[in-house]
Amino acid sequence: MSKVQQTESVSVEEGETLVEVNDLKTYYGEGGLIDSNPVKAVDGVSLNIKRGETLGLVGESGCGKSTLGRTLIQLESATSGEVLFDGTDVTELSGADLKNWRRNSQMVFQDPESSLNDRMTVGEIIREPLDVHDWKTPRERRKHVRELLDVVGLRPEHYYRYPHQFSGGQRQRIGIARALALEPEFVVLDEPVSALDVSVQAQILNLLEDLQDEFGLTYLFIAHDLSVVRHICDRVAVMYLGHIMELGDTEELFENPKNPYTISLLSAIPEPDPTSDRERITLRGTPPSPRDPPKGCPFSTRCPTKIRPEEFEDVDDDLWVAIEVFREVVRERSRAERSTTDQLKELLGMETRFSDIGEIRQELFGGLDVPRNIEKHIDETAGYIENNDDEQAREYLRDVFGSICDTDEPDDFVVSDSGRFSHCHRHLDEYEEPDEFTPYSMR
Repeated sequence: MSKVQQTESVSVEEGETLVEVNDLKTYYGEGGLIDSNPVKAVDGVSLNIKRGETLGLVGESGCGKSTLGRTLIQLESATSGEVLFDGTDVTELSGADLKNWRRNSQMVFQDPESSLNDRMTVGEIIREPLDVHDWKTPRERRKHVRELLDVVGLRPEHYYRYPHQFSGGQRQRIGIARALALEPEFVVLDEPVSALDVSVQAQILNLLEDLQDEFGLTYLFIAHDLSVVRHICDRVAVMYLGHIMELGDTEELFENPKNPYTISLLSAIPEPDPTSDRERITLRGTPPSPRDPPKGCPFSTRCPTKIRPEEFEDVDDDLWVAIEVFREVVRERSRAERSTTDQLKELLGMETRFSDIGEIRQELFGGLDVPRNIEKHIDETAGYIENNDDEQAREYLRDVFGSICDTDEPDDFVVSDSGRFSHCHRHLDEYEEPDEFTPYSMR
């Protein structure tokens, strides 16, 4: 695979859109016997990836990053939406058409050990895509594999060795060579360096950059390490609970994040300056279940700058946090499945593991000054819970303490001249404040 060959295969100028994603959804487990709610791994993602660029995709574990990457190259089937590759909707392809298209897109997996077959030699592993697509003659395939070994920094004699004979970094090079075998245009890199030592990470990252320059590759780079993302990516998409919360140029996003989730995420980057007074934002709780995501903004259950109802704008910050935690506890109770024993105890009027509302109230509000106009709502909620009506308690709290963040999903607001967008109601004029996006605990 020479540089000349790859350059000739690129017919569209760098910078034009190669992959366009429109309202993509990937759900699992629809129509189950026990729980009919699907797992909404990817829930309405829209973005584009330009030819020749590296788009970073970051977010907490379980937010849908890997599922999005696998859906883009059709290793997972989309529930709805479009994935346009050079104008062709690949979600509609099947059979021979899908097989032919897959030559244009490949994936480098996170674990360089489990993604390689220990029963096959390195030569067989890299040659397998060529065999599947009946690429030229067997002799030319073997020659091509040896050229690929050289491209990724391995030696010709490695052709006949097995994966267990290599280090982690060398195994990842094998995975990269396999991904490049069919000369793809688009490569999904799913945590390609997270399992490697720091020194080896640098080698693999430099290799990926060199290969991109040499062969005109387009990358979707999925990662947790934000410092790596900042180093290698042209643009960054921040993902949470199946949604893209912010997307824009890397340096602009890192220097001036606009979305509350992005701000929280970037605050977790270790600060090398010991004299820095930057405060880390610790989000409360964990992300909601993708089977039962929030109705409004996906980040609403944990957002430190969530919009309050007008009548509660002056409530003490500590009390408001306690109210939000109380709402989340009730939310989780309403989702929890009751065993047969719990149901029987409830019918007999006996205490169950769901009957500890008094203890919860004491823990959350015991040390706080709770005004009567708030306490009456907590009393009402407790009454619903004592009557085993957790769903009604959840709805009551949403009606009383909820805001636009709880009821309406935000639009994607353009927040810079470069076209960067953020998925948050705070960008509406009526909700902007001088200390916009400063967490309550830091005001």
